[in-house]
Amino acid sequence: MNDRSVSVLENYDFEVIRTQKSRNAILCETNKGWMILKEYKGPEFRLEQMERLLDTVEENGFNGAEKLIRTKEGELFCTDQDQNRCIVKTWPGGRECSLRDGQECRQAMHALAKLHKAMKSPELKEEFGLRAAGLLEEYEKRTRQLRKVRRFLRDKGQKTPFEIYLQQNFDPFLEEAVQVTEEVRAYGKVLDSQECSETGSFCHGDCQHHNILCAGTVFVINFEKFTLDSQMRDLYLFLRKLLEKTNWSAPQVRGLLDVYGRENPLSAADWLQLYYRFAYPEKFWKIVNFYYNSGKAWIPGKNAEKLERLIAQKSVKKAFLEQTFSL
Repeated sequence: MNDRSVSVLENYDFEVIRTQKSRNAILCETNKGWMILKEYKGPEFRLEQMERLLDTVEENGFNGAEKLIRTKEGELFCTDQDQNRCIVKTWPGGRECSLRDGQECRQAMHALAKLHKAMKSPELKEEFGLRAAGLLEEYEKRTRQLRKVRRFLRDKGQKTPFEIYLQQNFDPFLEEAVQVTEEVRAYGKVLDSQECSETGSFCHGDCQHHNILCAGTVFVINFEKFTLDSQMRDLYLFLRKLLEKTNWSAPQVRGLLDVYGRENPLSAADWLQLYYRFAYPEKFWKIVNFYYNSGKAWIPGKNAEKLERLIAQKSVKKAFLEQTFSL
């Protein structure tokens, strides 16, 4: 997103007072409030679905979500001088939720619980024709990828120091991945996509702290990755980053889950979903996947540090799972 993109704002029915750069976007103060201009790389039909979902969320009583703004011609996007698709959304202001602020995290969890209730729509599920991917399908794919990279490392001749270190520590993580995948398989329909398919349970899809804004009240932004899936996916994404920063503090997470549950009670299947999402070695899979597919973008030193931290946290992660979940 560059300054040349600002010219597309002429296509909208508001007067721009001033602009300022933000995270991969441009903030715009207008005579109709603050807006945000962003580049959009997805298909047009996803924007149509996103608008329908956000309208449904508001109709269902949640007023803390962004809105897409149409152009004067009624379009959901326009094209800048570089042929990039751009979208404009409302901008509520505020700052990113601080994972080090307990009160803000509790407010975020309460807002997320209310959002999730408003994101249940069997009608939209039918209208969009979406299919929820089950947890088993996701983990089977990732575990196959881990096995593929393990074979690659085993057969590789001359190895870098990082590759030697990775190979030395590979098997325990792969064993965790296999065990979790097999346990998820054993639970069968309890953990498949059946429930969210029937209830039309949508989730945000990228529920990171930087997509939750605190400004007295809580606002949720950047719904571009919304999907039909267990809403525990959103909870996991938010809490995972928090746990990485607090060395897997079980009491704090239980407190936040209590806040969520008072507004939107967690079922036994929800607790299972959360447990297995935390139990699967996703961070290790990410490091391995990036190593195998990044080519010249690979930075050995930085990723070696990530792997070292991951190995160092194995015992506290195990303690967190035991203290938080009683299955």
